[in-house]
Amino acid sequence: MEPIHVGRTLAVLLLGAFISILNQTLINIALPHLMTDFNMSATTAQWLSTAYMLVNGVLIPITAYLIATYRTRSLFLAAMGFFTVGSIVCAISPGFSVMMIGRVMQAIGAGILMPLVMSVFLTIFPPERRGAAMGTMGIAMIFAPAVGPTLAGWIVENYTWRILFIMMVPLGLIDIVLALKWLRSVGKLTFPKFDTWGAVTSTLGFGGLLYGFSEAGSHGWGSLTVVGFLVVGAIFIALFVWRELSVDEPLLELRVFNYNIFTLTTIIGSAINLTMFGGMILLPIYLQNIRGFTPLQAGLLMLPGALLMGVMSPISGALFDRIGARPLAIIGLVITAVSTWEFSRLTSDTTYAHMLTLYTVRSFGMSFMMMTVQTAGLNQVPLQLGSHATAMSNTMRQIAGSIGTALLVTVMSTRSTVHMGDYANVISVANPQIVSSFQELAGALAGAAGIPAQAGQALAVQTVYGLAMRESTINGINDAFLVATIFALIALFLSFFIKKVKKDKVEVLQQPPAQLEEAIELEPVKT
Repeated sequence: MEPIHVGRTLAVLLLGAFISILNQTLINIALPHLMTDFNMSATTAQWLSTAYMLVNGVLIPITAYLIATYRTRSLFLAAMGFFTVGSIVCAISPGFSVMMIGRVMQAIGAGILMPLVMSVFLTIFPPERRGAAMGTMGIAMIFAPAVGPTLAGWIVENYTWRILFIMMVPLGLIDIVLALKWLRSVGKLTFPKFDTWGAVTSTLGFGGLLYGFSEAGSHGWGSLTVVGFLVVGAIFIALFVWRELSVDEPLLELRVFNYNIFTLTTIIGSAINLTMFGGMILLPIYLQNIRGFTPLQAGLLMLPGALLMGVMSPISGALFDRIGARPLAIIGLVITAVSTWEFSRLTSDTTYAHMLTLYTVRSFGMSFMMMTVQTAGLNQVPLQLGSHATAMSNTMRQIAGSIGTALLVTVMSTRSTVHMGDYANVISVANPQIVSSFQELAGALAGAAGIPAQAGQALAVQTVYGLAMRESTINGINDAFLVATIFALIALFLSFFIKKVKKDKVEVLQQPPAQLEEAIELEPVKT
């Protein structure tokens, strides 16, 4: 029997990962156009993104069971099939309801795909080679979400939003054909018993938390809906944990947290995701809503950083194999913390070139740790728990990304209100200097516009209010970036405690070579 062809396996898996992640980043740019075409509010339109995230998040814990029950090839084809059919439904959808069905189908495919890809990587690569392998995978995981906004901005400005989904169809079909020809099943099937109550409690728990955090940005943390879903989510998460620790064949093996480096790197990875995803949503708000840049210009600002991360990812992986994750994480987090702090000093006059440079430097720092930190933790976990570890790691990162987005948007909104209140206290009729300056402005505006003095005063009020609101929002964004900096500093502190698992310890934890050979089921490849 022939050994698995690593190059072909990587090509199939990376293309699938790239397509699914790219798709996730395209929808946000298209939402304004979808609102117009489908005649729906922003709250309704946001569900096209929220529902995708919810389905993706609640499905991830179930993938450990799926990986142990179905062959890699069959599961991958099913995932890509769901994703491709969902893309077709979205492309031809006449309204919101049909579009929602398509997005859910896409999310089912993507939710299965990413943990499956990582599980295969852990199986076919020994610990000493996983850094370079996961670094290669990082090209898809890092490059796609950064390129997505640029591509989507260009398409929706010049063509129709339907192209965003149409172009996913041939890419999905190509990957399905390549999988049929090249992909072979990896891993020994154990056919565990399906934990129904575990699936129910995890779905309600993770779904409740993700929905609660996703709604906090628009409704506020004190909203009855937000608090209710967070409480329900927390209760069901507690029930899920109790269930998984007490059942013989858990849906998701929580004992992976017995491995200290895995636990540590999962916390660090979650903090990194919180910082990264929060920053990725704050900057476009500043660029488009405050500074008036087009979606394409906002996307182009992120492109150099995306290209740099794509180039650096395999290099970081190779360095990880040589020197371990700790020095890379420390260097990357120092760069990330400093550049994120610099973003907390934005003004109404900050130049485009300065922001582009900052974002590129920030991306350079991120490239050192996005995949290396996660790989360091997964290396400590025994091979037979690999699917559970990847599912747990991805679940925590997904939740952290959702929390980061909701938290930082909420900080921005609440702090903008506070800053607006401060301006209102300063701009008062009790301040004679302000009154004098205001009257001068009203007179100048009335003279320039050729309108009565009373109309000039109304125009002056609108002008001052607009400027105050603009500055308040910028200050709110700066405050949110300060919070993101704090999370980066927490991750930096924790990264000093990352230890490289010694080779002899890895051999004890991993399956012996004979068992590993048995675990990889080889099938003849048609040429």
